[in-house]
Amino acid sequence: MAAAAARSKTGRLPPEVNRVLFVRNLPFNISSDEMYDIFGKYGAIRQIRIGTAKETRGTAYVVYDDIYDAKTACDHLSGFNVANRYLIVLYYRASTMGKKVGLKDKEDELRKMQTKHGVDGEQHARPAKKE
Repeated sequence: MAAAAARSKTGRLPPEVNRVLFVRNLPFNISSDEMYDIFGKYGAIRQIRIGTAKETRGTAYVVYDDIYDAKTACDHLSGFNVANRYLIVLYYRASTMGKKVGLKDKEDELRKMQTKHGVDGEQHARPAKKE
């Protein structure tokens, strides 16, 4: 505990550093025990979530108890070779993760806003070209 307190006083971390790491390029058949073995060397882990759906296979989230442990793991494991695959380890950023919104979703959101504010979508459409 005293070591963690001493580390927090030694310097400031960049703003993107946090306790949650996003890991890409994992082997599809990696187990949670293997993940704990690899990432647990750098500190106490609160949670590991491995992607199992078609879109999330090969990815995982690793949550550390301490932000300095997460930074050390990110620094040491970026480019680490696991089963002939080089890991890509990034800090989780809520602003960019999971924002795969399609055109259909955006159009639906626009229609809801138009209805809410009483705006007719047609009046703001581009005028037809004159021939």
